[in-house]
Amino acid sequence: MIVLDGAMGTELERRGVNTKLPLWSAVAIDAAPDVVERIHSEYLAAGAQVITTNTFRTNLRALRKAGMAHRARELTQRAVALARRALQDHPGSDKAMVAGSIAPVEDCYSPELVPGDADLLEEHAVLAGYLADAGVDLLLIETQNTIREAVAAMRAARATDKPVWISFTLNDKNQLLSGESLEDAVRAVLPWQPQAVLVNCVPVPQVASAISRLRAIVPADIPIGAYANAGRVDESGQWTMEGGVSPIEYADAAREWRALGATIIGGCCGTTPAHIEALARQLNDGQRG
Repeated sequence: MIVLDGAMGTELERRGVNTKLPLWSAVAIDAAPDVVERIHSEYLAAGAQVITTNTFRTNLRALRKAGMAHRARELTQRAVALARRALQDHPGSDKAMVAGSIAPVEDCYSPELVPGDADLLEEHAVLAGYLADAGVDLLLIETQNTIREAVAAMRAARATDKPVWISFTLNDKNQLLSGESLEDAVRAVLPWQPQAVLVNCVPVPQVASAISRLRAIVPADIPIGAYANAGRVDESGQWTMEGGVSPIEYADAAREWRALGATIIGGCCGTTPAHIEALARQLNDGQRG
């Protein structure tokens, strides 16, 4: 069982860091690097075995919108360095890994904005290369909302020497946001040999059914997993935990995901170090039992 970390973007917001678009969480690489490193450290202390770089929005397209495309390599390297420093400063983290986050090049909730294949391959190759050069342990292609971009990102990532995990985000019918089936998405990326297949950025109650569908299509020798949301977007477009999922409730749900075959579990938007601590305790207790 591998415990992932939790959210970075919403955790930065919760701590008062401005995460304005188009860079969102990447703003903090310049504005609050100490907070980014502290969040990584707190996830490690909570029991995370994989921490994810704050590179969800250091891709060329997002940086170009902010007039900062020339800083893509620098910001990516700095984000990886913050995660690495947290590992070095945290006792007992010698076996923990750093995952390089690779997100959709456009808005992860807007599959209609996905650009052409040539642009996708080029832009994902740039970020994957920067992450690999900076020393991540694996590449985490996450929140994929179309088959076309998932395949392009896998192709780009597999051109590096790093292991690659891929994760899809789903609508309430367990389809990709594009309307394509999860089963078709998995079949499309399997030829590129992902080392794990996951779902993320979905509500907690939906994860069990998504895990069941993954287990039915992903070969048994490839790990599957999930990291879910623990809140919601309010009317102003801000993330809120009102009516959300508590750490204990999240950990209880994860016990079912594990029973259904998930062996990689963490948290997405709205989750905190407290969620990961409860999750790690639940999963570790289950392994001992």
